[in-house]
Amino acid sequence: EKHCPQDGILGEELGTTRPDARRRWILDPIDGTKTFIRRVPLWGTLVALAEGETVLAGAAYFPAVDELVVAAQRGGCLWNGKPARVSEVSRLSDALVLATDERMGTPAQVRALDGLCSRSGLVRTWGDCYGYLLIATGRAEAMADALMAPWDAAALQPIIEEAGGVFTDWSGRRTAFGGNAVASNAALAQEVRAALGGPR
Repeated sequence: EKHCPQDGILGEELGTTRPDARRRWILDPIDGTKTFIRRVPLWGTLVALAEGETVLAGAAYFPAVDELVVAAQRGGCLWNGKPARVSEVSRLSDALVLATDERMGTPAQVRALDGLCSRSGLVRTWGDCYGYLLIATGRAEAMADALMAPWDAAALQPIIEEAGGVFTDWSGRRTAFGGNAVASNAALAQEVRAALGGPR
């Protein structure tokens, strides 16, 4: 507000300020609220800057584990000050697949995610924003969430993309505003999205 008074703000707790502004800051002070309440250390704070639906930059900070990942379009992705890169795993049977909650979404989405998970090497529900950090830093290969608000997804899109990964909605559209999200390394991008019912 003080430094960029012309910019809009969109946030889970903050609502919307100046919705017609050309640029918007998209904020989620605590992504993973239920995780935070239970004192599980995998919650984070998300900040993104967008023009329309183009996310220019994103940052995610995980105070309990002291991990910070930041990215900007064509500027790369840094994890605690060092370059971040997705893994090169190319076989789904060798991949670690993550989800915030595999029961979330429509019955068709739950079945699609179950199908993806059944073909992967390992499945875990280290969810919310921390799962996307694991993708960007090469510690997991794919993550899918059936329900994602803009404040959940916006910061994560440039982080995944600038680390060499692919971030889309379940239909395969490159967006943080699709209502759901799937992130993966590049090697498994097509196979993961096909399993979820996206482009083949």
